[in-house]
Amino acid sequence: MLSSNGYFTNSALIGLVLGQLVSLLVTSTGLFSSELSRRGIDAPTSQSFLNYLLLGIIYGGIVLYRRRPLQMKWYYYLMLGLVDVEANYLVVKAYQYTSMTSVMLLDCWSIPCVIILTAVFLKTRYQIRKFIGVAICIVGLVLVIFSDVHAGDRAGGRAPVKGDVLVIVGATLYAISNVSEEFVVKSADRIELMAMLGLFGAVVSACQIIIFERTELQSVHWTKDAVAPFLGFAAAMFLFYSTVPVLLKISGSTMLNLSLLTSDMWAILIRVFAYYEEVDWIYYVAFVAVAFGLVIYSSGKKEDETTFHVSADDVEGKARDQVTIPDRLEERGAYQALTSEEQL
Repeated sequence: MLSSNGYFTNSALIGLVLGQLVSLLVTSTGLFSSELSRRGIDAPTSQSFLNYLLLGIIYGGIVLYRRRPLQMKWYYYLMLGLVDVEANYLVVKAYQYTSMTSVMLLDCWSIPCVIILTAVFLKTRYQIRKFIGVAICIVGLVLVIFSDVHAGDRAGGRAPVKGDVLVIVGATLYAISNVSEEFVVKSADRIELMAMLGLFGAVVSACQIIIFERTELQSVHWTKDAVAPFLGFAAAMFLFYSTVPVLLKISGSTMLNLSLLTSDMWAILIRVFAYYEEVDWIYYVAFVAVAFGLVIYSSGKKEDETTFHVSADDVEGKARDQVTIPDRLEERGAYQALTSEEQL
């Protein structure tokens, strides 16, 4: 992290900046969703549609320019797009019922879900401190739900418990989406993933909008105050989807998790100072618990990687061996021929 002269290295500084950028983007999506909810606009799928459309157009253009065949089956991307769309739908829908702070904290439920899914499907091995961190996070999540039950209307929504349940289900789908994306990134191509996720995400979102949200969109008075949060949400989501892979490459998942943790802090500050809402004291206890649990979860050595990483490296290593063996045989034959000529 530190260079020999005591200052941060360039990569560490870039990682810190990108981490806070991602954190602010997550907070921004919550802010825009809360603003739309305050204006009585209930169209969560429509909010995400613009993001998927941008991903499909921009990254899809890059894929078309490359003119390469897809490295994964198209129906796999369709299923991934469906899961991702519904995850975004449920989490954004939750803003209609509970507070932004609850959504930001309860979204951390995806962490224990990711641990279970990666352990089962990617054969990931975790050290005991990871499970301790997850347990502490779950305690914090329980405190958030208890706070919403205790605070009632002061929680910032008309049905806080219902909103909490929506967030937890959405976070579970996020975990499924994230583990699937991890598999695709390590097996295929990041640009292809973003392009196909955008394409199928836009298709699924469009179908869902026609079925469920057409009436809602027709009833909206499309003033600039209503359009601005829509565009802001789409821009923040697009930048988030595009920045996370870069942050993972530079600083790894530990920096990502710790950076996303600060989004909860930004959410609380916005709620207190921008909306002048009262925050129940249990929130602060829950935040400390989640923060402490995430720090424990994120701590660990570099070697604590998934076995899928190793398998991918092994496959690449075998591929390199297959490519270089003929060259080595050719070099060996040339060497033997040269040796024979020298002996003659």
